[in-house]
Amino acid sequence: MRSGTTAATGKPQAEALPAALGMSVSELVHAVGGFECEPAEMVRASVRTAERAFAELDACDDVIDRASEIGGKVADRLRVHLSAESAAEIPAELVELETVAARVRSTDETRRLLNRVLGREDRDAFAPMAVVRLTADDLPKLPSAYTEPDDYTDLLAVAGREEQLRPQLKLVHADRIVRVASHLVTVVEQVAAVGFADRRFAGESLREARRSYELWQRCLAERRRDLS
Repeated sequence: MRSGTTAATGKPQAEALPAALGMSVSELVHAVGGFECEPAEMVRASVRTAERAFAELDACDDVIDRASEIGGKVADRLRVHLSAESAAEIPAELVELETVAARVRSTDETRRLLNRVLGREDRDAFAPMAVVRLTADDLPKLPSAYTEPDDYTDLLAVAGREEQLRPQLKLVHADRIVRVASHLVTVVEQVAAVGFADRRFAGESLREARRSYELWQRCLAERRRDLS
């Protein structure tokens, strides 16, 4: 679940690396070798550096694992809120997801630097995933008396046709709402499963979750309009 992108070289990275490893610049110089010191001491310094790097990576993995756990719980709560149509409860859950994603993003630089030091840039490369988008055009069309052939020439006739369509309209509205709710939960489950570890995928997923919530609210409003 860790990013495999090689960090760009440059002075800011060089200054950040000792801090990321929890060691001084002189210790880092000795650890990477090629300087005047006893071979045994060079080996010991390298081992210490590797141990610190792996410890830092373990800490980053803990953040990712915790994010995955929290994301899964949020998905479970969202499923309940959406089923109960508790619209007011959902924004706080989406905010929590964004907070979790930000916490994982804060480990990005450390993970890139340490994986580079350890020669593991490609070991845990994140397989690109596409975030599936859902729009109103993807939902079942709502039946309407106004789309029927011109067999009805007055308002009473149209009103009668609307009453005939009401049971079908009710079913289609329910289907639309369920489809959007299911999509929202699926988006959250997918990004939680990988611990928000890929910045691009996490960002697109959270944006899609927001859009899905807005579409779900729109579907609720349309049902109230048509069936109230």
